[in-house]
Amino acid sequence: MTIDITRMTWLNPPPRCEARDGALHVWSGPKTDFWQATYYGFHRDDGHFLHQPRRGDFTAEVSFSGRYLELYDQAGMMVRADATHWMKCGIEYTDGAMHFSVVVTNLNSDWSAFRLDHAFERMSVRVTRNGDALFIQYRTDRMEGWRMARLAWFDPALTDVSVGPAFCSPQRDGFEAIFHDFSLTGPLSREIH
Repeated sequence: MTIDITRMTWLNPPPRCEARDGALHVWSGPKTDFWQATYYGFHRDDGHFLHQPRRGDFTAEVSFSGRYLELYDQAGMMVRADATHWMKCGIEYTDGAMHFSVVVTNLNSDWSAFRLDHAFERMSVRVTRNGDALFIQYRTDRMEGWRMARLAWFDPALTDVSVGPAFCSPQRDGFEAIFHDFSLTGPLSREIH
């Protein structure tokens, strides 16, 4: 797999983006984020998102790496209907470590995260949409098989979405992420065990 950016569109293009060595290298703009209201009280919709449209059910996978140094540096995947209905998942740097993070926004955002205690270079995420659910999985280049991170409700009336790699850096600019590959296909399965 690779990333065919000719079929994709940027929401909030990053200030720097280079295709090199079969991967997409990107650098964030200053204080970019996706978040809606909860706890922090602010509304942010200026993170970077490279996407393609999808209708109905699907499975999307992306693999990526990043130079996580500052609080909330993050990279991964987004599924988005509009500014107040979306999901992002991937690595987020918090409490001095990489965490697998999922934010689901249905008007307001929620956040779940767990620390990844083993060393790795590359993270992969898989998101499968089946009707009213997003099944979110992850694995690193040091793990065997996919692990479940979350089963999240996503409004089934929102049939048309955009899907693809996303990244941002709420505390700084210049966060570098590298997206190694991306695929978007029909749903693999309804199995979660």
